[in-house]
Amino acid sequence: ASGNWKMNGSMQTISNLSKTIGSCCPDPKCNDVVMCVPSVYIQQARQCFPPCIGIGAQNSWKVPAGPFTGEISPVMIREVGGEWVLLGHSTRRHLFGEDNELIGEKVGHALNEGLQVVACVGETWEERDAKKTEEVIIRQVCAIAKHVKEWCKLVFAYEPVWA
Repeated sequence: ASGNWKMNGSMQTISNLSKTIGSCCPDPKCNDVVMCVPSVYIQQARQCFPPCIGIGAQNSWKVPAGPFTGEISPVMIREVGGEWVLLGHSTRRHLFGEDNELIGEKVGHALNEGLQVVACVGETWEERDAKKTEEVIIRQVCAIAKHVKEWCKLVFAYEPVWA
């Protein structure tokens, strides 16, 4: 299960939540729960939550470094303790115009840099109404697949734009 905090939460939220959740992990080696927090909170979240809670970023860029103001690289995410990244979220697709090819490149780079990835796929309301859900998702998955070498570190999440 993964949770996306979006642009919510605070250092206090992390502190409070870690006290509540911290003792609930049955197996410290089990990493079936992932929290994708705002990037500024990744390090604190990793320090506060037990290892059984995976910590991830909500986005990353497709190259290790460069003149990309406001972006964050997978290497940067790993340096502050993140193990996961959420890519292809409907917000990124809709508000920032990220297309299938860019998302595929970002997924491939994140995996190559050692992160695990939650890749979001899903259709718009119009595509749903037009009965194109399957076609849209196949296109999205295929764009990602051509950049993936290691499938065991990739999880797909159905996250339609209309939800």
